[in-house]
Amino acid sequence: MSDDHTHVQEFFGARAADWDARFPDDGPAYAAAVTDLGLRAGDRVLDAGCGTGRALPPLRAAVGPSGVVLGADLTPAMLQAAVRAGRDRDGQLLLADVAALPLRAESLDAVFGAGLISHLPDPAANLRELARVVRPGGTLALFHPIGRAALAARQGRQITPDDLRAEPNLRPLLAGSGWRMTSYADEDTRFLALAVRDA
Repeated sequence: MSDDHTHVQEFFGARAADWDARFPDDGPAYAAAVTDLGLRAGDRVLDAGCGTGRALPPLRAAVGPSGVVLGADLTPAMLQAAVRAGRDRDGQLLLADVAALPLRAESLDAVFGAGLISHLPDPAANLRELARVVRPGGTLALFHPIGRAALAARQGRQITPDDLRAEPNLRPLLAGSGWRMTSYADEDTRFLALAVRDA
């Protein structure tokens, strides 16, 4: 396991038990982002880096009982917290690295990634892997329940020009990884970038 993976597992593993309690008001923002993803009944969707599975209930509601919802995370403690919260009823949980997903090529209609981009060890390669498992024309939502400025303030830091979520950085990163950005919002109350997989 790489140092990046170990760091991610240590960071999130130590916070898994009280993660949902730390952010109790994020539910509406998750639901709104899932709505913006434009899923239809019967779609197959992956929550990449699903953590405690907060997106799984709105994803299940969007795709209905005939759809498929998967939640993949690298940190066992986060998946255990998802099970304790009962969110495994809304989707199948996978202990998996988004750098090497155990999924067939073009097997999904969409990917949802909350807080994902800043934790990817190789963003270009990892976004290419997400593109691999999504059908041409399928969608990707990169989401955070607060915007870049609000997140930086929460963490006691300033936004820097090299922030991957800044539109001038994210747009070409997505384009070079098999995605075309279709919309971008960075507001106090949320960050959401939507992209479509190239044909």
